Formats: sequence, C-alpha cells, structure tokens
Amino acid sequence: MFDTKPGLIDEIRNRFAHVDSCPFQGPRIFFENAGGALTLKSVAETSAKMAAIPDNQGRDNPASHELVRIINTAKEDARVFMNAPDGQFFVGESGTELLFRLISAACLAGPDGGKVLGSSLEHPATRSACDRWAKIAGKSHIVVPHNSDTGSVSVDDYMPELTADIRVATILHTSPVTGMAVDVAAIAAAIRKVAPECYIIVDGIQHAAHGRLDIDSYGIDGYVISPYKVFSRHGYGLAWVSDRMAAVGHDNLIGAPGEPWEMGTRDTGSYATFSDVVSYFDWLGSQFSDSEDRRTRILAAGEAIHAYEKSLTDAMLFGTGNLKGLADMERVTIVGGADNPLREGLVSIAVKGVPTVDAVRKLNEAGIRTHTRKADHYSGNILDPMGLDSCIRVSMCHYNTLAEVAQFLTEIRKLAED
Repeated sequence: MFDTKPGLIDEIRNRFAHVDSCPFQGPRIFFENAGGALTLKSVAETSAKMAAIPDNQGRDNPASHELVRIINTAKEDARVFMNAPDGQFFVGESGTELLFRLISAACLAGPDGGKVLGSSLEHPATRSACDRWAKIAGKSHIVVPHNSDTGSVSVDDYMPELTADIRVATILHTSPVTGMAVDVAAIAAAIRKVAPECYIIVDGIQHAAHGRLDIDSYGIDGYVISPYKVFSRHGYGLAWVSDRMAAVGHDNLIGAPGEPWEMGTRDTGSYATFSDVVSYFDWLGSQFSDSEDRRTRILAAGEAIHAYEKSLTDAMLFGTGNLKGLADMERVTIVGGADNPLREGLVSIAVKGVPTVDAVRKLNEAGIRTHTRKADHYSGNILDPMGLDSCIRVSMCHYNTLAEVAQFLTEIRKLAED
C-alpha cells in the first residue's frame, strides 16, 4: 500500500490540483470524489494547450496530422487501460449521453418484442434510457430488485428474470450511492447462457477511478465512463463498443466511411487528457511493479488503489488510533452495512436525529467536503427501501489520507453524539 513507501502519498497528492484546498473556500478535505474526482495537473495543462489549437482533424497539414495522431494514441491508451483488444472507443458529450446512445441503438437493433433487463441498483442514466427506448422498440423493461442489505445486486438476484427473450441488458459496475461493486462478468455470463445474442451494456462511471478494469473478461458489448470521475476533466464521456455492437444501426452521417460513432468534429483535448489519465496509472503502477509491460503496471496500480482505499474505509468504519469508527456510533446507519467486501472507497451514512443537509453543511464548515444524496430521481431507488429520505455520501480516493479520515471521524462524532 502507499503508506509502506515513504513519500509516495505526497508525490501522488502533488500530481493533483486543489488536493487540500478549494480555490473558493480555502483549506478543505475532499471527500466528494464520487461526484467528480480531483483533476490531474497534467490534464489541466493539456486542456489549456489543446484549447488554443485552431486546426481540425482530417486536413492535409502538420497540425491536423498531429491531432489525428493524438486521438489514435489516446484510443490505444484506453485499449490498454481497459484491456479491450477488440472493438472501438469514442467520446461523446457525457457518460449519460453515451449510455443513452448505446442503449437506444441496442434496443432498436434486436428482434421485435422481448425484454430489456436492468436492476434497481442502477443510476437513472441507464434506467431512464431503458425505460424510454424499450417502449419505442416495443419491448418490456424489467427491473431486477437489488439487495438493500448488501447495497449491490448479484447473479442470484438476476436469475428469476433470465429468459431467452432478453434483447438488451444493462449492468452497473459500482453504485455511486452505496459504493458497492457488482460482479459484471458473472452476471453477463449468466445472461449469455440463456440469451446469447443479448446486447449487454455496462455503466462503469463510478468504478473507473478505482482501477482494475478488464473489458476482455466481461463478455459485454458496451462500457461507458465519465473521465471527470477518473482524474480528467468535465465536458466529455468515453465509450467502448464491441465489434458486434459497433455494426448495429446508429446515428451517423450518410456515407461516412466506417459508420463511425463519433458525431461531428471531435475534441482532441478530450482524447489527449485521457492519455494523461492512463499515463498516471502507468506511473503509479511502476511504483509497485518492475514489469516492462504497460498493462501489468496499470493492473498493479489498480490493486494498490484497491488495497489502500480499503484501509481508508476500514479506518472510517472501524476506527483509527483512539477514534472509534462509524460502526461503533449508535445513531449512525451505514448504507450497505459496515462489513461489506464489495465496497469501493465510499461510505454512505445517515445520522439519526440529524437532517442530512445540516450534517453536510456542518462538515463543510469544518472544512470537510461531503455530499447529500436525497431520495429523489437519482437515489430514491437505493434510499426508499431503507426508509431513508437522504444520506451523507463520503467518497474517498487513493490520494486521501488516514489523517483526513481521522479529522472526519472527529467531526462526525460531534454530530452523532451531541
């Protein structure tokens, strides 16, 4: 883990902008990573550089040729980062927009009738797209209930709805409310067993920042992320589609060569800044692996991130030093339970007798940035079954520290025990 290598956590934090202070608020601890991770300084630098270039791709001049090279390099970087030897990558407006595009194309591509299958754990990006396009395509939209105790959904939960007439299926890789991961490969394999031609599309937006992506092992047709949640910037989403998915009918220009999924002139800066993200994972992995293979180093980064973030969430849940953890605070409810191996860097809680908005405000006044998740169209699917009208989402990333966790526990204890 990072704390076994002297100076590494400081070196990591130095690579991110605003790691310990807000340009508007001043000093603060950033535990709002699920809402958007910190941005790499290299991303900010690349964004400024690329924004100033007036040229477009597809022209016969040196600048245009270089832009095309940058785009192609970024696609190959994404291929290594996500372990996707086949298929294609492209950018869009946002992760949500790309999920809508993939789901609409998949719903319209399959045979008439049948089912579009998802789960109640999912973000409204997939649930809304499935609801809309299933109706347009004359298909039924089936929502598998997730497990409120674990804050996740499993193969066993999907089993009652697995039938041969599934045309499209969506899977959430990690919940942005509970913080729990889902076994994508196992669920996809179970779906394929009964409906081998089903198009399977995964929302990886919350998962990507924690590393360990492996598209080749999932047996799916689409994977979407929002790079601003994985150390890049706002303004674009990144999608991968399998060769089979790439060939289905989709929005594009008549006569466009190769039937591309990109719409209009691409933002070269989007691609370039994602290369910065992959380079960061490569550098981080080199601190834990001597391999000459880039994919091996990226995997090493993901394993180190996972182990370190688990140490942070364990400290938050079970205590550190002389500070007791959230699990020992009687008035605290922990979404998904305290002892949950599916957790990825996120702890959502409610404090009995303390309105969430007040708790988040008081934490913010103490210099700790968290977020209120209300039982609305974003999070009601998770909170309503638990009888909660809201929760405090405390989301960490590998640049956070044990000292920051200790400061949070000190402040939350004041709220929970007052």
